[in-house]
Amino acid sequence: MKRILTPLVAGILAFGIAACSKQGPGSAPAGDASAAAADGKVTVGLAVSTLNNPFFVELRDGAAAEAKKQGISLITVDAQDDPAKQQASVEDLIQKKVSVILINPTDSSAVANVVKEATSKGIKVVSLDRSVNGAEVSAHIASDNIAGGVMAGKYLLDKLGGKGRIVELEGIAGSSAARERGEGFHQVVDKKEGVKLLAKQPADFDRAKGLSVMENIIQGNKDIQGVFAHNDEMALGAVKAIQAAGLKNVAVVGFDATPDAVAAVKAGTLSATVQQQPALIGQYGVQAAKKLADGQKVDKFIPVPLNLVQQ
Repeated sequence: MKRILTPLVAGILAFGIAACSKQGPGSAPAGDASAAAADGKVTVGLAVSTLNNPFFVELRDGAAAEAKKQGISLITVDAQDDPAKQQASVEDLIQKKVSVILINPTDSSAVANVVKEATSKGIKVVSLDRSVNGAEVSAHIASDNIAGGVMAGKYLLDKLGGKGRIVELEGIAGSSAARERGEGFHQVVDKKEGVKLLAKQPADFDRAKGLSVMENIIQGNKDIQGVFAHNDEMALGAVKAIQAAGLKNVAVVGFDATPDAVAAVKAGTLSATVQQQPALIGQYGVQAAKKLADGQKVDKFIPVPLNLVQQ
């Protein structure tokens, strides 16, 4: 009996080991990419810079809603604003053999190599909100950040009567959004007679950093009249610092029109915010991914309209 059972048990164990070895450490669990491949669904990866920012939560939700509508399996990975973590998570999506990767870069240049790796393996890549520097993508979906910066600059100057002492809070260095929003803003305010830029400092698109950076700026400048922040999180942090310092009549302009920012505009604490439509960016991303997966062509740049939410 022992001689009969031994080969039987060995055979069962060998089969189990072989089956497990096919999964591999980076394979998707049931119901994820592997299941999607089995039932013929298109699988799309969404690599987000951070889900700690409500803007990107809205972008993710817009993508998820469209994916459900299209019958697409969507795998979302969060880099938590860490370029190395984003590279690793995109490599994981490549291992899962997704059809298309939608990427919102933490750092526009740092993702170039992993984007090249994806495209070399036949995976289409579409950038969302922030562009990719140094690598080709199938499409870029975003609002015109330069135009948004111009919009913010014009509003701030109008609010200040064409002159004043202003502060600029910059986003993450290396991100296309920070570079382009700043570029548009400076097209309006640079060399403008009567405008003095008191400070220009990065706060990394983060509310807590916006608060602390603004506090430091206020210590050396009590006569601030206007602030442009490259996103709403920094703008809301700046508003808190301004209120705590007891400064009055400081016009603060943000960018993104997140729910908190829109509420602040309605309450009169934030002067204005440039409205992007993050849910629409996510929706357009999934729509483009579906076309690419089906072998169709898409435009290289897919614009998303901008508006200004103001008091």
